[in-house]
Amino acid sequence: MKDQKYNDGELAELKLQIDKKIVENLGIMAKTSGLSAADIVVIALKRYESSHADYMRVAPTLD
Repeated sequence: MKDQKYNDGELAELKLQIDKKIVENLGIMAKTSGLSAADIVVIALKRYESSHADYMRVAPTLD
């Protein structure tokens, strides 16, 4: 998993104001896992996105 590339393609900067505890936990997770904070955020958002396709206005199909 650590050798997989999560944050591929063209990159863009995103600046957010989020709960301080989340930022602290992200730092702990990055240090413990060996993944970058950016990779952890991308993994989490991709998982969230796949679980909430309705937010993307994409209807799931049963193919």
